[in-house]
Amino acid sequence: MDDLRKQLIANACAMQPAGLNKGTSGNLSVRSGDGFLITPTGLPYAALTADDIPLMALDGSWQGQRKPSSEWRFHRDLYASRPEVGAVLHAHSPFAVSLACLRREIPPFHYMIARFGGETVRCADYAIFGSEALSTAALRAMHNRKACLLANHGLLVAGRDLGEAFALAVELEELCEQYWRACQLGAPVLLDAAEMAAVLEQFKGYGQQ
Repeated sequence: MDDLRKQLIANACAMQPAGLNKGTSGNLSVRSGDGFLITPTGLPYAALTADDIPLMALDGSWQGQRKPSSEWRFHRDLYASRPEVGAVLHAHSPFAVSLACLRREIPPFHYMIARFGGETVRCADYAIFGSEALSTAALRAMHNRKACLLANHGLLVAGRDLGEAFALAVELEELCEQYWRACQLGAPVLLDAAEMAAVLEQFKGYGQQ
Protein backbone atom coordinates (compact mmCIF):
# COMPACT_ATOMS: atom_id res chain seq x y z
CA MET A 1 0.00 0.00 0.00
CA ASP A 2 2.97 2.32 0.53
CA ASP A 3 3.61 2.21 -3.23
CA LEU A 4 0.04 3.39 -3.87
CA ARG A 5 0.49 6.16 -1.32
CA LYS A 6 3.65 7.27 -3.10
CA GLN A 7 1.84 7.28 -6.45
CA LEU A 8 -0.92 9.38 -4.90
CA ILE A 9 1.63 11.90 -3.57
CA ALA A 10 3.46 12.05 -6.91
CA ASN A 11 0.24 12.85 -8.75
CA ALA A 12 -0.78 15.41 -6.13
CA CYS A 13 2.60 17.13 -6.45
CA ALA A 14 2.16 17.24 -10.24
CA MET A 15 -1.10 19.18 -9.98
CA GLN A 16 0.48 22.60 -9.43
CA PRO A 17 3.02 22.39 -12.32
CA ALA A 18 0.12 21.28 -14.56
CA GLY A 19 -1.81 24.43 -13.68
CA LEU A 20 -4.51 22.65 -11.71
CA ASN A 21 -3.86 23.94 -8.20
CA LYS A 22 -1.97 26.32 -5.96
CA GLY A 23 -1.20 25.88 -2.29
CA THR A 24 -3.22 23.25 -0.45
CA SER A 25 -6.46 23.63 -2.42
CA GLY A 26 -7.99 20.61 -4.12
CA ASN A 27 -7.65 16.95 -3.25
CA LEU A 28 -6.92 13.56 -4.80
CA SER A 29 -7.80 9.98 -3.91
CA VAL A 30 -7.31 6.44 -5.17
CA ARG A 31 -9.32 3.28 -4.49
CA SER A 32 -7.55 0.80 -2.19
CA GLY A 33 -9.22 -2.50 -1.38
CA ASP A 34 -12.63 -1.84 0.16
CA GLY A 35 -11.79 1.81 0.82
CA PHE A 36 -9.62 4.59 -0.55
CA LEU A 37 -6.50 6.62 0.15
CA ILE A 38 -6.92 10.40 0.10
CA THR A 39 -4.74 13.47 0.52
CA PRO A 40 -4.92 14.97 4.03
CA THR A 41 -6.50 18.31 4.82
CA GLY A 42 -4.42 21.47 4.92
CA LEU A 43 -0.96 20.09 4.17
CA PRO A 44 1.22 21.13 1.20
CA TYR A 45 1.63 18.26 -1.24
CA ALA A 46 5.41 18.69 -1.54
CA ALA A 47 5.82 17.97 2.17
CA LEU A 48 3.72 14.78 2.22
CA THR A 49 5.13 11.39 3.14
CA ALA A 50 3.41 8.00 2.91
CA ASP A 51 2.55 8.19 6.63
CA ASP A 52 0.54 11.37 6.01
CA ILE A 53 -1.97 9.64 3.72
CA PRO A 54 -5.07 8.40 5.57
CA LEU A 55 -7.00 5.30 4.56
CA MET A 56 -10.75 5.81 4.53
CA ALA A 57 -13.54 3.25 4.64
CA LEU A 58 -16.81 3.71 2.76
CA ASP A 59 -18.59 4.30 6.08
CA GLY A 60 -16.60 7.52 6.51
CA SER A 61 -14.21 6.22 9.16
CA TRP A 62 -10.47 6.60 8.64
CA GLN A 63 -7.10 5.36 9.85
CA GLY A 64 -3.83 7.28 10.04
CA GLN A 65 -2.06 10.14 11.75
CA ARG A 66 -3.56 12.87 9.54
CA LYS A 67 -7.17 13.97 9.02
CA PRO A 68 -8.50 13.32 5.50
CA SER A 69 -9.46 16.10 3.12
CA SER A 70 -12.60 17.96 4.15
CA GLU A 71 -14.02 17.01 0.72
CA TRP A 72 -13.85 13.25 1.39
CA ARG A 73 -17.62 12.81 0.96
CA PHE A 74 -17.81 13.13 -2.82
CA HIS A 75 -14.79 10.86 -3.13
CA ARG A 76 -16.48 8.24 -0.92
CA ASP A 77 -19.82 8.54 -2.70
CA LEU A 78 -18.24 8.15 -6.15
CA TYR A 79 -16.41 4.99 -5.08
CA ALA A 80 -19.52 3.59 -3.39
CA SER A 81 -21.85 4.21 -6.33
CA ARG A 82 -19.56 3.66 -9.31
CA PRO A 83 -17.39 0.53 -9.24
CA GLU A 84 -15.54 1.58 -12.43
CA VAL A 85 -14.04 4.61 -10.64
CA GLY A 86 -10.51 4.04 -9.37
CA ALA A 87 -9.35 7.60 -8.68
CA VAL A 88 -10.96 11.00 -8.04
CA LEU A 89 -9.40 14.44 -8.48
CA HIS A 90 -10.78 17.81 -7.39
CA ALA A 91 -9.02 21.07 -8.30
CA HIS A 92 -9.46 24.83 -8.20
CA SER A 93 -7.94 25.46 -11.63
CA PRO A 94 -8.43 29.04 -12.89
CA PHE A 95 -10.55 28.57 -16.02
CA ALA A 96 -12.73 25.85 -14.50
CA VAL A 97 -13.30 28.08 -11.47
CA SER A 98 -14.13 31.04 -13.74
CA LEU A 99 -16.88 29.09 -15.53
CA ALA A 100 -18.07 27.50 -12.27
CA CYS A 101 -18.51 30.96 -10.77
CA LEU A 102 -20.78 31.79 -13.71
CA ARG A 103 -22.56 28.47 -13.05
CA ARG A 104 -22.21 27.51 -16.69
CA GLU A 105 -22.10 24.02 -18.09
CA ILE A 106 -19.64 23.51 -20.92
CA PRO A 107 -21.60 22.93 -24.14
CA PRO A 108 -20.42 20.92 -27.19
CA PHE A 109 -18.26 23.72 -28.61
CA HIS A 110 -15.49 21.14 -29.22
CA TYR A 111 -15.74 17.43 -29.91
CA MET A 112 -13.38 16.57 -27.02
CA ILE A 113 -16.24 17.27 -24.62
CA ALA A 114 -17.23 13.69 -25.51
CA ARG A 115 -14.20 12.42 -23.60
CA PHE A 116 -16.16 13.09 -20.42
CA GLY A 117 -19.05 10.84 -21.40
CA GLY A 118 -21.72 13.05 -22.92
CA GLU A 119 -22.66 16.13 -24.93
CA THR A 120 -21.86 18.56 -22.10
CA VAL A 121 -19.90 18.91 -18.91
CA ARG A 122 -22.55 19.89 -16.39
CA CYS A 123 -22.21 22.38 -13.55
CA ALA A 124 -23.41 21.03 -10.20
CA ASP A 125 -25.64 23.13 -7.97
CA TYR A 126 -23.87 25.12 -5.26
CA ALA A 127 -23.48 23.72 -1.75
CA ILE A 128 -20.92 24.48 0.94
CA PHE A 129 -17.61 22.64 0.64
CA GLY A 130 -17.28 19.32 2.44
CA SER A 131 -21.04 18.85 2.82
CA GLU A 132 -23.26 15.93 1.98
CA ALA A 133 -25.34 18.35 -0.07
CA LEU A 134 -22.32 19.11 -2.24
CA SER A 135 -21.64 15.42 -2.75
CA THR A 136 -25.28 14.83 -3.75
CA ALA A 137 -25.16 17.71 -6.22
CA ALA A 138 -21.83 16.52 -7.66
CA LEU A 139 -23.01 12.95 -8.18
CA ARG A 140 -26.16 14.23 -9.89
CA ALA A 141 -24.08 16.36 -12.26
CA MET A 142 -21.73 13.44 -12.93
CA HIS A 143 -24.48 10.96 -13.83
CA ASN A 144 -23.15 9.12 -16.91
CA ARG A 145 -20.18 11.51 -16.92
CA LYS A 146 -16.53 11.46 -15.87
CA ALA A 147 -16.46 15.12 -14.83
CA CYS A 148 -18.42 18.14 -13.70
CA LEU A 149 -17.90 21.68 -12.54
CA LEU A 150 -18.88 22.58 -8.98
CA ALA A 151 -20.70 25.92 -8.81
CA ASN A 152 -18.53 28.71 -7.34
CA HIS A 153 -15.88 26.13 -6.55
CA GLY A 154 -13.88 24.15 -9.12
CA LEU A 155 -13.73 20.93 -11.12
CA LEU A 156 -14.23 17.26 -10.25
CA VAL A 157 -13.16 14.27 -12.34
CA ALA A 158 -13.31 10.50 -11.87
CA GLY A 159 -11.05 8.07 -13.73
CA ARG A 160 -10.27 4.39 -13.78
CA ASP A 161 -6.89 5.08 -12.12
CA LEU A 162 -4.66 7.97 -11.04
CA GLY A 163 -3.23 8.43 -14.53
CA GLU A 164 -6.62 8.79 -16.18
CA ALA A 165 -8.00 11.07 -13.46
CA PHE A 166 -5.00 13.38 -13.82
CA ALA A 167 -5.26 13.40 -17.63
CA LEU A 168 -8.99 14.15 -17.48
CA ALA A 169 -8.42 17.08 -15.13
CA VAL A 170 -5.76 18.58 -17.41
CA GLU A 171 -8.02 18.09 -20.45
CA LEU A 172 -11.00 19.65 -18.71
CA GLU A 173 -9.06 22.73 -17.62
CA GLU A 174 -7.76 23.12 -21.18
CA LEU A 175 -11.30 22.91 -22.59
CA CYS A 176 -12.49 25.44 -20.01
CA GLU A 177 -9.78 27.82 -21.17
CA GLN A 178 -10.62 27.27 -24.84
CA TYR A 179 -14.33 27.85 -24.20
CA TRP A 180 -13.61 30.97 -22.12
CA ARG A 181 -11.39 32.38 -24.88
CA ALA A 182 -13.90 31.57 -27.64
CA CYS A 183 -16.63 33.35 -25.66
CA GLN A 184 -14.55 36.54 -25.68
CA LEU A 185 -15.08 36.74 -29.45
CA GLY A 186 -18.76 35.84 -29.49
CA ALA A 187 -21.01 32.82 -29.11
CA PRO A 188 -19.13 29.64 -30.09
CA VAL A 189 -20.74 27.51 -32.81
CA LEU A 190 -21.90 24.30 -31.13
CA LEU A 191 -21.91 20.81 -32.52
CA ASP A 192 -25.46 19.51 -32.89
CA ALA A 193 -26.90 16.36 -31.33
CA ALA A 194 -26.23 14.17 -34.39
CA GLU A 195 -22.63 15.36 -34.62
CA MET A 196 -22.02 14.68 -30.94
CA ALA A 197 -23.69 11.27 -31.17
CA ALA A 198 -21.23 10.36 -33.93
CA VAL A 199 -18.31 11.57 -31.80
CA LEU A 200 -19.51 9.63 -28.76
CA GLU A 201 -19.75 6.48 -30.90
CA GLN A 202 -16.21 7.08 -32.18
CA PHE A 203 -14.95 7.56 -28.62
CA LYS A 204 -16.01 4.01 -27.70
CA GLY A 205 -12.86 2.81 -29.41
CA TYR A 206 -10.68 5.81 -28.56
CA GLY A 207 -7.22 5.26 -27.06
CA GLN A 208 -5.87 2.08 -25.55
CA GLN A 209 -8.70 -0.08 -24.30
